[in-house]
Amino acid sequence: MSLPVLVAIVVLGIALSVAAVHFTGGSKTATLPSPDQALRRFAEDYPDEMVATVCLTVDAKTAFLDLGRGRIGIVHSIGDCFLTRIVTADDTKVSSADEANTILVRLRDFTWKGGRFRFANAGDAQAVLKALQARHSDAAREAA
Repeated sequence: MSLPVLVAIVVLGIALSVAAVHFTGGSKTATLPSPDQALRRFAEDYPDEMVATVCLTVDAKTAFLDLGRGRIGIVHSIGDCFLTRIVTADDTKVSSADEANTILVRLRDFTWKGGRFRFANAGDAQAVLKALQARHSDAAREAA
């Protein structure tokens, strides 16, 4: 068999494999259409946690859950799965972004570094921002 024919067969095989994965749902992105779904997904990994409030991002890929006692739960979609975390003041660095209703969250966790999160309204963005910043100032006061 000639080299050009072999290359064509390999390229066609790879293209068909990628297309098969895509059309069978392999490239679907998971979303959180409601706070209830975020609560259910979080409860799968942390069944004993009590959640006070839930704030969803505009793209419905991330939810921030106020757990009380200086902790925030996060449910974030990666591909067709969800990543869940409980973070504290020591785990995060948070700031507001230049865009309206957007915050930046950086985590010390090497498996997920955080990101830029945009909320539907300023109230949700400020609630998450203040919750994480308040945790920082509370932690600083307790250390002193």
